[in-house]
Amino acid sequence: MTLFFYLIIALITFFAFLHAWAKKDFDVSRTVVINKSREEVYGFVRQLKNQPLWNPLFQRDPNAVLKYKGPDGMVGASFYWKGNSKVGEGIQKIVKTKQGRVFETKILFVKPVKVNALTYIGVKDLDSEKTKMVWGTRGNLAFPLTIISIFYSPEKAMGYNLDEGLKELKQILENR
Repeated sequence: MTLFFYLIIALITFFAFLHAWAKKDFDVSRTVVINKSREEVYGFVRQLKNQPLWNPLFQRDPNAVLKYKGPDGMVGASFYWKGNSKVGEGIQKIVKTKQGRVFETKILFVKPVKVNALTYIGVKDLDSEKTKMVWGTRGNLAFPLTIISIFYSPEKAMGYNLDEGLKELKQILENR
């Protein structure tokens, strides 16, 4: 019984050490150049109702429940989703818009794991029909995600989805 007790204490201490050592903050972003005007790109991406068209998360469950509240594209508008285990459940709310330039939302994932994050989109003219867009997410990791991030970094976990989403967005916008 004493050995078992010491093993449990050692395991708890090990996980506490990993949690204390792990990086708690993350900021992952990707960039794409889209052959459309900045106004057209910004006008499309700021609409929460357009996100299921290009965000890879929602392509994992075409039958997910999607509910919208408020004037889409404006501060305060929100978007609720509930899908299969690959999509989970959460809410996204627009918290900042700088007309034609910056768009930020707060996301709360409820399932499968509780995570708060800020997503951001920035668009910049390269010329009249070419726009550079940055899409990213940043936030803090809580236990046990801090330990998981040591072995599977947020850069790797989220970067792929950002890349795929931007490819899809570029294709949608350039083929309109």
